[in-house]
Amino acid sequence: MMFRIAISSRHWGGQAEEALRVFEKMVQEGYGPSTMAYNALVFNFISLCDLDRSISYYKDMVENNCPPNSDTYCKMIGALLKTRRVADALQMFDEMLAQGVLPDTGVITSFIEPLCTFGPPHAALMIYQKSRKAGCTISLKAYKLLLERLARFGKSGTVLKIWEEMQESGYPSDKEIYEFIVNGLCNVGKVDAAVSVVEESLRKGFCLGRVVYSKLNNRLLEMDKVETAYNLSKKIKHGRTLANSRNYCRANGWHL
Repeated sequence: MMFRIAISSRHWGGQAEEALRVFEKMVQEGYGPSTMAYNALVFNFISLCDLDRSISYYKDMVENNCPPNSDTYCKMIGALLKTRRVADALQMFDEMLAQGVLPDTGVITSFIEPLCTFGPPHAALMIYQKSRKAGCTISLKAYKLLLERLARFGKSGTVLKIWEEMQESGYPSDKEIYEFIVNGLCNVGKVDAAVSVVEESLRKGFCLGRVVYSKLNNRLLEMDKVETAYNLSKKIKHGRTLANSRNYCRANGWHL
């Protein structure tokens, strides 16, 4: 324990090499390296942004029968994603699941979130699919991140599939989710399906934002679906009237 504390304390003064000497001394004195000791060493180099050496000692701990734990994987994968080494992060995520180490809901969200800020959504989708297959619980925030990113890239089929799986997991759809779905369908020209989603949202008491509605309305007009656009505008107007009435009643403490 004292050796581990000594190793983990060295990075505060930028003494990574000193931490390594303490680690080597521990081994020389007959104290077998442990997962906790390796973690302290790996985390030191992560804090110094030396990921290559972190990976090197991660591999050493595996070879020396010191199984990485949840902390090891989470720190390593998080650091790899931060530096956009996506392929390495996905490989380590596969190793994590193969060892039976299952990430909790918050950890999965922390992996998906950065992957939804750059590049195509493929990597984020892989994390989601593999986590779900392993029996992990996906957060509502993760679902929203995926739906928004997939919609932006026009992956309407995948958007609808993820939306269905989200509802199967017990999460209700809110205004934000409906807007993601409509936006994704508009991006690929599936305006009839988008209209159906808007109508469903209105039935559930959600009135979509003007930006999303304007986008759908313009697409309908571009495709000469004037009557559909007109009928939808009447429903939207009625929906906003009802929403305003509900808000007024709530503001005055009245209950409908």
